[in-house]
Amino acid sequence: MNFGSDAPKVFISYSHDSQEHKKRILTLANRLRAEGVDCNIDQYEESPAEGWPRWMMNQLEWADLVVVVCTEQYDRRFRGREEPGIGRGVTWEGAIISQELYDSHVKSTKFVPVVFSSKDGNFIPIMVRGFSRYDLYTEEGYQAFYRRLTNQPLNPKPPLGEKVELAPRVLPPLPVRDRKQTFSRTRSFFAYDEAWVGRERLIKELSDRVQASCRLLIVVGIAGIGKTALAERLAVELQDWFDGDWSRFHQENFDNDEQAADFSSVAVRWLEKWGELITPDDRKDTQQLLNRLVKYLSENCYLVQMDSLEKILQGNEEEGWSDFKDEWWVKFFNAFLKIESCLSCIILTSQDLPKQIEEAGTRCRNFWHSQLLSGLDVSERLDLFTKTGLDVSQAAIGRQYLERIGAAYEGHPLALRIVAGEIKNKPFDSNVLAYWNKYGNEVVEVENALAEAQEGKIFGEDNWKLDRLTRTLRRNVRSRLEKAFIRLKKEAKYAYILLCEASVYRCPVSEDFWLSHLEYWDRNEDEQIVALDTLRDRYLVEELTDNTNQCLLRQHNLVRSVSLDHLKRLDEP
Repeated sequence: MNFGSDAPKVFISYSHDSQEHKKRILTLANRLRAEGVDCNIDQYEESPAEGWPRWMMNQLEWADLVVVVCTEQYDRRFRGREEPGIGRGVTWEGAIISQELYDSHVKSTKFVPVVFSSKDGNFIPIMVRGFSRYDLYTEEGYQAFYRRLTNQPLNPKPPLGEKVELAPRVLPPLPVRDRKQTFSRTRSFFAYDEAWVGRERLIKELSDRVQASCRLLIVVGIAGIGKTALAERLAVELQDWFDGDWSRFHQENFDNDEQAADFSSVAVRWLEKWGELITPDDRKDTQQLLNRLVKYLSENCYLVQMDSLEKILQGNEEEGWSDFKDEWWVKFFNAFLKIESCLSCIILTSQDLPKQIEEAGTRCRNFWHSQLLSGLDVSERLDLFTKTGLDVSQAAIGRQYLERIGAAYEGHPLALRIVAGEIKNKPFDSNVLAYWNKYGNEVVEVENALAEAQEGKIFGEDNWKLDRLTRTLRRNVRSRLEKAFIRLKKEAKYAYILLCEASVYRCPVSEDFWLSHLEYWDRNEDEQIVALDTLRDRYLVEELTDNTNQCLLRQHNLVRSVSLDHLKRLDEP
């Protein structure tokens, strides 16, 4: 944003936490004005002629930049969770800011989050959490903040020079056209294979992140959504990054119960594989192992993939977080993110987002990224069926049925690959219509329930069987989702109950609808929120906004299929 010779116009959005906090804001505004920033706050006004709501709206429109002063109370009011009649100013401003970001697809340079203490960094509203924040409790932080407001970057971009001509790198010819195809035929992966389809834009985006500064990438999503395959496909995309030396690509799968998963054992396993000498005394000194592993990864270019991270996490009934069972993993990831420079990258796949990594990542924003994985889109689903050998041409009789199956499963890659394989093999022998005649009624039941929801019948204890439609689906899809439900039931009982109870909703509904179910289980408001946040952290609930700009919650069709079955057994001992 370029203000030219004019003073930047800045409005400060904050909550009246205390008299001390109001004085702090007034001091900040006065200093900014003294230093050439046209700053405005409500304390400069006695009673605006247009009334406070319109005044606030006009200020937000007038300002070139809006400074968002983040505190626990501000975040609560911004999200509309304050008691009725309290903090209406911040609630109003929060609604306007949210709407403006929604309209701009969250692409804006206007909003500047700031904090006056390190603990307030935990209360940055999610709508502005992705923007650069400034710590005003240090003079260094204020100077960086002032540079932002006045468009005076610490490192201004130099003018573009002339291109330097370099000699091309000459590579020996490959026996096939695509180098990535060569690799896929010569190296075994857990999940990535010839049936891979789509996600090309995402692969490009993640590849660019890794080659820039991202050293810790977390791919999250429900079971079977393709997290491991995506990470392996990304490794293929990045092979030039580590010079095509596949000894520098290492996979650790925590789903393998035969290998110890504590940090010390894994560190020894990695270092020894990479040629490091580990003595018996070294094995006893976990801190020394951590230091050596971080140093080795920082000085050598390795791509490390760690799958099924949820296996080494544990829930907390009171707080709902997914924390590491072994605290040394927390120390390792903290140290890995904090080192000054690093040549390696670690890719994690998990059904749960580890809160401890997220907290560490907020202090190293450029070095980590969390990527939520969703299902395949319509064209990708048809591509998957095509790769399986099914006819999806416009003239094909079975195309419409495959599209309906793909929609019912919401593009879930594992489920669709199983369905495609069943259609391709005996007894159907690629006869899509025959498969539909046998199992299509289950898809129709899903379609009818969703259609009724559109007409206003949002409740229904349906009998969906998407997860157990056939024996192969029961073995490969149902069993994997069931493990997530078992872990949830064991570690966060009321989150499990909430997931089961909310399965009665056929369509997205407001958060209040969900939370109301726990009132019958004598859970207070804080306990209800913890349970819902647990489901968010484990991606068992999906959030979206409707055409009235309301935030709604829903369950993936496959998750709901399992939830409905568990709901019937909820009262069992």
